[in-house]
Amino acid sequence: MEDYLKPVVDPRQCPDEAFIENLRQRFPTEAEVDAVLTRKMLNRAKRQESYVPVQLDQLVECTTRLIATKIDSEFRLEKPRWLSGGASMLQMAFELHWHGSDGSQKELVVTPMVLRMCPMEPVVETSFLREAEVVKALDKLSIVPVPPCYWIDEEGEFLPYPAIIYGFVTGVAKPTAIPSKQVTGIGLNYGPELRKKLAPQVIEQIAKIHTVDVAAMNLKGFDPVEVGSNESVIKEINWWQRVWEEDRGEEEPLMQITASWLKRNAPPVDHVSIVHNDMRSGNFLFDETSEKITAWLDWELVSLGDRHQDLTWLTAYQFGHFAEDGKTFLASGLMPTDELLAAYEKASGLPVDPERMKYYNIFGLWRGALIVMATGYRVSKGGKSHQDVVVSWLSAVGYLILDSLRAALKEVMK
Repeated sequence: MEDYLKPVVDPRQCPDEAFIENLRQRFPTEAEVDAVLTRKMLNRAKRQESYVPVQLDQLVECTTRLIATKIDSEFRLEKPRWLSGGASMLQMAFELHWHGSDGSQKELVVTPMVLRMCPMEPVVETSFLREAEVVKALDKLSIVPVPPCYWIDEEGEFLPYPAIIYGFVTGVAKPTAIPSKQVTGIGLNYGPELRKKLAPQVIEQIAKIHTVDVAAMNLKGFDPVEVGSNESVIKEINWWQRVWEEDRGEEEPLMQITASWLKRNAPPVDHVSIVHNDMRSGNFLFDETSEKITAWLDWELVSLGDRHQDLTWLTAYQFGHFAEDGKTFLASGLMPTDELLAAYEKASGLPVDPERMKYYNIFGLWRGALIVMATGYRVSKGGKSHQDVVVSWLSAVGYLILDSLRAALKEVMK
């Protein structure tokens, strides 16, 4: 009788080492992804308290300690201030007065910077190691405009939680002259004149990202991806299956059905690309005067794999809208989908495979539902984020995504 009176312990909310190890064995994935997810669960076991707001003075102190381990010369932080936006990161802008990264500047120079720090638990657990590697490589090779990446605190050694420091890049994500109350990127409208200027740049720059010589970049935070094999695709499915099992509040049969279908039909990679994994309107900045893209942002989910993963996200319905004629759908508010994909093929020299587009559309819907319904739910339930209201709202959106997923699966299973 006493056993019935004992409180039921949720192993996802209070994971022990056996639970964590079981998931590691069931869903083998890339070494760095495994390390990040294992750290997340070990920290969850230790941090049973709810999120406590981080004070600006605390961030300044911690950031100062981090930078002091990276440079030997005199420096100081000035004008710290909060930056808004984002459902996953705390952001602080500041000026760094220093002698440059190598200490060679005789006089102090001023560099605007941005600290992006995870909350106790973000909606998407990320590897700042992988993010920094790719962004630094793209910057060094001048592939596309990205913010300069300076330092990371991968395990939260100096800051309360893992963090990355970028240079501050000027620009806007959406036109200031066109008011919008929507989340940036959702149906973003650039207007007919501006989109004519931005669309060619977007296509050209995505093509450059997808065709860069990955092998020559010598990336350490990624498992190798082999052309002609689907092993890396299976690892990525395992990654998100593991997240589902770590975070879900209840079972959802459609999620398991989809995971099984994705594994059975996983296509071999035909060309290894850097995959941004959130490639869409709202994730690049542009200068409103020159109408030039100034930076591509939000590299948290970067991976190596199939370019179609980015292309299906870029052309997804939720990021587009209809043109002024009310009939022509504009992918990411830029171009009609067929025209965009044709222009991409021309710019990249790589084919767009309709079957792979269908496959990665299903993958993207599955992963999107998983993030909001599992991790969004878990973060909200545990009170682990400064964005608890937004995260709770996102959890409910999962059922709309599930319906789109059901329709897409039904279509390919005919």
